[in-house]
Amino acid sequence: MAKQILVTGGTGFIGSHTVVELQQAGYDVVIVDNLCNSKIETVDNIEKITGIRPQFECFDLTDVEKINAFFKKYTSIEAIIHFAALKAVGESVYKPLEYYRNNLNSLMNLLDCMKTYGVKNLVFSSSCTVYGQPDKLPVTENTPRKPAESPYGNTKAIAEDIMRDYAKANAEIGINCLALRYFNPIGAHPSALIGESPVGIPNNLVPYITQTAAGVREQLSIFGDDYNTPDGTCIRDFINVVDLAKAHVVAIDRLLSKKNKANYEYFNIGTGSGVSVMELVKAFEKSTGVKLNYKIVGRREGDIEKIWADTSLANNELGWKAEATIEDTLLFSWNWEKNCRGIK
Repeated sequence: MAKQILVTGGTGFIGSHTVVELQQAGYDVVIVDNLCNSKIETVDNIEKITGIRPQFECFDLTDVEKINAFFKKYTSIEAIIHFAALKAVGESVYKPLEYYRNNLNSLMNLLDCMKTYGVKNLVFSSSCTVYGQPDKLPVTENTPRKPAESPYGNTKAIAEDIMRDYAKANAEIGINCLALRYFNPIGAHPSALIGESPVGIPNNLVPYITQTAAGVREQLSIFGDDYNTPDGTCIRDFINVVDLAKAHVVAIDRLLSKKNKANYEYFNIGTGSGVSVMELVKAFEKSTGVKLNYKIVGRREGDIEKIWADTSLANNELGWKAEATIEDTLLFSWNWEKNCRGIK
């Protein structure tokens, strides 16, 4: 019988791709999502890709009554992958309480239920934002965490501390937590059936690029060209979302097969290379043949200057490595956008 995995935020960008990879790896998936930043049609598209329809429940994880009712209904869950969170860096600066309330309460409710209902394993969607602006690059897991540049980033750091303390306090009953610190996920599934489709104006760079290319947005704003980087624009480690999704499958395998070396672990998940915002724009134009209308504007509060990962630990310990090229990744994003807009 297939092992059952709960994926919170499973109709979102990273969550939906992870559901596909889990199903293709033989897991039975249950999704919980409140659809605040995703669409129910994603469940249909997951089924089109895999031939399997994941079970779906729509509710908010901050609702204690509903989350307990869920675990009473689904009694075979062996592990959780927790994506569900508000995630816009810029927005969090202006709505800090909304981010703290949502992102931390949902996690604590899940942890409570793990102990109550005997679920031992949690993989957490963390972020390189916990490192702030590092003094030294690339970033390893031993790089000191710094005060976050945004409330969003701070929720990830606090969440990691909560899981570390919770796993330590419950080590005797075998609670395990594993945090994957993502760098910058981009792209879409090669089928063009799922991808990044934010509700409203995108807060992330690539969907804004593709929506500008599609004519949905008039112009792409590049936030600052006066950073201390070769072309003056911010540098990020952009990772293909399918590669990232596969890292979650490996993490679940690690916990369920008891290969973890501690009851709380964390890994950097990136490509190991930095790409500037301007380089990404040019790579999109090259891979798609579409010229972008963009302009340079002032810096955006909450953004750090440059960051990219040292992925040696994930490569060696998890046996995982990013494989997709930046050009293919951007082309998949464009194909997804065209499919959403009916562009030939």
